[in-house]
Amino acid sequence: MAEGIAAGAEVLTVEQALRLLKDRTRPVDGVEEVELTAALGRVLAADVVAGLDVPAAANSAVDGFAACHDDLAAGGETRLRVAGRIVAGRPLQEPVERGRAYRIFTGAVLPPGLDTVFMQEDVKVDGDHVLLPATRRGSHCRSAGEDIRAGATAIPAGTVLRPQELGVAAALGHAALAVRRRVRVAVFSTGDEVFPPGAALPPGGIYDANRFSVGGILRSWDCAVTDLGILPDRPAVLSEALSEAAAGHDALVTSGGVSVGDEDHVKDVIAELGAIHFWRLAIKPGRPIALGRVGGAAFVGLPGNPVSAMLTCLRIARPLLLRMAGRTAVDPHLYPVRAGFAASKKPGRREWVRTRLEDGSDGIPVARKFGAQGSAMLSSMTASDGVVELPETCAGVTEGDLVPFLPFAEVLR
Repeated sequence: MAEGIAAGAEVLTVEQALRLLKDRTRPVDGVEEVELTAALGRVLAADVVAGLDVPAAANSAVDGFAACHDDLAAGGETRLRVAGRIVAGRPLQEPVERGRAYRIFTGAVLPPGLDTVFMQEDVKVDGDHVLLPATRRGSHCRSAGEDIRAGATAIPAGTVLRPQELGVAAALGHAALAVRRRVRVAVFSTGDEVFPPGAALPPGGIYDANRFSVGGILRSWDCAVTDLGILPDRPAVLSEALSEAAAGHDALVTSGGVSVGDEDHVKDVIAELGAIHFWRLAIKPGRPIALGRVGGAAFVGLPGNPVSAMLTCLRIARPLLLRMAGRTAVDPHLYPVRAGFAASKKPGRREWVRTRLEDGSDGIPVARKFGAQGSAMLSSMTASDGVVELPETCAGVTEGDLVPFLPFAEVLR
């Protein structure tokens, strides 16, 4: 990320924060070529331009019989003798006989002179003749380049490669593709009260959930994640660990230590090492979230509460890290659903309400609010399908209102 703005008391809206990140974020350097079998989920580094038509030649879309439309009777059946067979992968070698039909199979090349195909279910075979019904010219024919034209951009750079993109690349003859290297992310938890799962808990201790939930989120975005453990609430240790991690990573993601408590040192350490772009957003849950830089690495300081950490990672950190990965589409789609709950809301703040979906009687899904919405209630995330996102202008929700819904599945990819 580029040079940030000074940290201050201003509380930004989500849109202001995302606009700031968009303006200051560039893709990481580095491109590698990988075989198609290893390209799933990677970000394409250069346009895939078609070097050939797909399909390469006109061919039959069905099994049946091919003929020249000019040889057919107008408005009625036509009886033609069958002159030969055309099979996929074995084009007809001799010139087409006019006034004749040809047995043809799906994918077989249509030679010059044949321009109409009849499904075998629609014809009547009579010995070495076939009765063909009236049809339009070009029925059941695929034209050359009907799918992709030579010279067209078949897959634009910045696309996350799904199975369908891999299929297109293969159809164009590509055995490998140029992809951006993965974003290298170091993940820490912070706090003297936090212990790794499996350890014996002292009085007042809690098990560290954030490194695993946040790390899982980052891996779902195809980041190369390094788990660097738990950092204590001591500025000198934080400074050394974050400085060392910045030297070998593109981004640092921490949880905890970015609020205003006496033991919240992370934000101040980052300000000393590099810069803080912003650290307070008008959101609920998750108001204390810091973004900045340490050396050449972007810094994301998530809240310590596990729900806040996950939601701010999904909604605020995601556009940053996806842009760093070279993706062009980073904004998630929200879908209209009916509110199955009523709620009041403070205007000027964006809120995320954890909900599960049920089928609605009118075909529109109904979002049912999870009972406990506390930012420490991690079980609310497992019991929910996503969140209803209430914008800053909203002052409340009445049951039955159409509200924007963000599925977890939309942002965990």
